[in-house]
Amino acid sequence: CEILSSLPLQMSLYFNVYFFPFWWLITVAILYLKYPALSDYYKFILVTIMILVSLTELIRLYLGYVGNLLEKVPELAGFWLLTLLPQLPVILFLLFNEGLKIHSLERAVHIIFAAFLSFQVVAAFFTLRRMVNTLATRFRLTEFHRLEEQRPELGVPGPATGSSS
Repeated sequence: CEILSSLPLQMSLYFNVYFFPFWWLITVAILYLKYPALSDYYKFILVTIMILVSLTELIRLYLGYVGNLLEKVPELAGFWLLTLLPQLPVILFLLFNEGLKIHSLERAVHIIFAAFLSFQVVAAFFTLRRMVNTLATRFRLTEFHRLEEQRPELGVPGPATGSSS
């Protein structure tokens, strides 16, 4: 019985759990400081992003832990999709949009968070691929053994072809 979970992915998730509150506090504190200087649409966008990232990150980390440690493909696929689609583009938006008046500390924590997300996308993809291939092979072998057991043996008289004396 081969272990399919990924140690590098799990380590990344572990450190991400401790880094996320730090990232959140820094980002909210800097948002509070620069909020009066932002235009109205950037105020709305940043508040929406903070709510979206906060909720998505909690769900994403839970799915990552369950999917990787318990080797569950649907949960790991959900983690991969939540990392790839909402989280990574949002962090890249926060990192590269100069209209947000990015502070140097804010840029530093966004770079670290983007590095976590980028590594997790790659690691989860390879882990997910390995899990799916292994589970598909197990399924095929189980089906093969089941079909072998159902196949009638040649040369052995069955109950209907046996001789009666």
